[in-house]
Amino acid sequence: MTTVAIADDQAMQRFGFRMLLESQDDMALVGEAETGSAAVRLCAELQPDVVLMDVRMPGLDGIEATRRIIASGGRTRVLILTTFDLDEYAHAGLRAGASGFLVKDARPEELLAGIRAVASGDAVVAPTLTRRLLDRYAHHLPATGAGAADGTDPRLAALTGREREVLTAIGQGWTNGEIAERLVVAESTVKTHVGRILAKIGARDRVQAVIFAYDTRLVRPE
Repeated sequence: MTTVAIADDQAMQRFGFRMLLESQDDMALVGEAETGSAAVRLCAELQPDVVLMDVRMPGLDGIEATRRIIASGGRTRVLILTTFDLDEYAHAGLRAGASGFLVKDARPEELLAGIRAVASGDAVVAPTLTRRLLDRYAHHLPATGAGAADGTDPRLAALTGREREVLTAIGQGWTNGEIAERLVVAESTVKTHVGRILAKIGARDRVQAVIFAYDTRLVRPE
């Protein structure tokens, strides 16, 4: 059973999400929040698997709420809900630690699939789209983390040469299949490398690995 919380200041929006979730046998709605602050408290108390996070809410917005939820080290993963497909809010949300984003007018089956993907540890946003977001909004937010700007992040030193090569390919938006083909290795080998890379750099998912590759300058804006 996947536990889900909703953070949105619009009552009708929450109602729609609630009805959708309650129609699913494998999901349980555990709480709702009208503000970012309430969302942070709710996630700290109930530890839902996934929180559907609106961006524009009174007081603490969804981006800062996401940052605080992820920084707490809890189990909750954040799925950002945005009004537009490519905007600075989605970009900021991914940098804050969200596992992905969907537009609010997504089809019900897309939202449900997104929740299930995030709950299982996958990312909802394709790496190629993450790269487009980072390239487009590079001037909005600075790189984060010690040594990020000049490529001297100490986590890079923990990677083997092949892992660094795979991370660069991830940052360029390549799929596991494409990486396997270009490096002439089995796709299962690529998956093993990806798992080790995520563990070594402390990334929650593949999207966060793309951001790490971007911030450490393994990949540069186009």
